[in-house]
Amino acid sequence: LAKMRKITNPNPQQSENVWGRSELIDYQNADGKPLKAILTRPDDFDPSKKYPLMVFIYERLTDGLHQHIPPEPMTNINITRYISNGYIVLRPDIVYEIGRPGESALKCVVPAVRQVLAMGFIDPRRVGIQGHSWGAYEISYMITKTDIFRAVEAGGSPNNFVSAYNMIRWGSGVSRQVTYEKSQSRLGTTLWSGLSSYIENSAIFGVDRVRTPYLTIQGDRDDAVPWWQAIEYALAMRRLGKEAYMFVYHGEPHSLDKRENQKHWTVRMAEYFDYFLKDGPRPEWMDGIPCRECAQGIGNRFYDRVP
Repeated sequence: LAKMRKITNPNPQQSENVWGRSELIDYQNADGKPLKAILTRPDDFDPSKKYPLMVFIYERLTDGLHQHIPPEPMTNINITRYISNGYIVLRPDIVYEIGRPGESALKCVVPAVRQVLAMGFIDPRRVGIQGHSWGAYEISYMITKTDIFRAVEAGGSPNNFVSAYNMIRWGSGVSRQVTYEKSQSRLGTTLWSGLSSYIENSAIFGVDRVRTPYLTIQGDRDDAVPWWQAIEYALAMRRLGKEAYMFVYHGEPHSLDKRENQKHWTVRMAEYFDYFLKDGPRPEWMDGIPCRECAQGIGNRFYDRVP
């Protein structure tokens, strides 16, 4: 080892990033079950400062503790990008109780956030959360129950279990019924035998209780989740006078494929969170883009505000 020397530098541009240091932290969910989460702080972390906190969720994430995350545009937040821009990032594990997927997420995520807030270096007024698909569902549900987040982004979210139950996943052609009965949604019953459970766990039926700014993204060729469920949630938010924004990318599936759209969305989502969590400038798109421009193909053909 003493004779080893570095002979290549294939990614010199990565020296411009503030690379983070990730560690596992222990916490308990609301039922007292011991769990773990990944907490990532920047290399120049100063415990005397108050940082904004970004939470990212999708079931179990702590297996990725040592994963290298290069800075790149994508549908979800890029951990390295957010660390480089002054955030601390939390990724908690979630465990589930059959029949209560939304409440299970709430019982795991909120205690993890509170554990980090108790460490003293997070501004409790600057906590955001982001997730896509199942993670987005959990966010859409949680904000009907808690105000702990200053702003959220939830893309590709199945918000209405009742209307989605008898649909199919367009990519595979498989019925979504199995998803709700026995797979990821974990309701453990049919729609007719457990209607109350389907309603209770559907985020759409709790929108009237939401007090958190909401951002969502959809591809209008989503091959996994009925993408019009995003319209349901965003329109419900708007009807109730709540703050909600929606981007729809033409021709895109469940997650963005086209690099141009990935870059566009990465910037828009960062503008959104920076505005709410870092006192950044208010993005112009928050005031809306006329739908006639979208129809004409201007920009990326997206709708970013529900009329």
